[in-house]
Amino acid sequence: MSPVNSLLRTRKAASLAMVVAIAASVTAVTGATAASGSPRERPARASVTGAATFRLPYLEDADIRSLTFDAHAAPFSRPIPGVPGGLPTDAYGTVKVSHYSAAQDVTYTAEGAVDCLTTAPGSATLTAVITEVSAGGPDWVGKRLGFSVHDGGVDKHGKTSRDRVGFSWDDGVNWTIGADAHLDSVGSCMAPAPFAPVTEGGYRVRHADLPLWPMG
Repeated sequence: MSPVNSLLRTRKAASLAMVVAIAASVTAVTGATAASGSPRERPARASVTGAATFRLPYLEDADIRSLTFDAHAAPFSRPIPGVPGGLPTDAYGTVKVSHYSAAQDVTYTAEGAVDCLTTAPGSATLTAVITEVSAGGPDWVGKRLGFSVHDGGVDKHGKTSRDRVGFSWDDGVNWTIGADAHLDSVGSCMAPAPFAPVTEGGYRVRHADLPLWPMG
């Protein structure tokens, strides 16, 4: 065998070994990622978490308003009349509302139990039935209120958050109406688009498609 042919065979063997090594490395990394759970994997259940203050688009004052969400999808977990197995939009968790009134120098708070959640990539709509309201707060106990969230992604240092939030009562886009009738409970998972820009804090929406109805 000539020296040239021997050199070529050696180079081909080395190249083949390198390809095999790279393939094995990729397989190992892929397997490890699957085992540990890739950040890009879609979660099995949707959720909305986080806390933020926000500003109203048509009202400038010294008040401080914030919403805190800890909502998690729990499909088919809330039996209702006519649907004993529950709905694919069933959820659990809490919503907390805080409103500091500068004029009265007092903070009003409310808390509700989440009963419905739907999501899309970067956005969510949820509702909660209010269970507690602090003294002097609005007459919300027992009423269902709607909330919406836009998750604008990871905030960049020094940049304004791109997150937004919306809610169903008169204090935002409809604040000039001031009609008590608008405080009626909303239907499950109903809320306006997230119209109020976040000023501090933020939200995370983890999207998951609604599950199929059980067979049988």
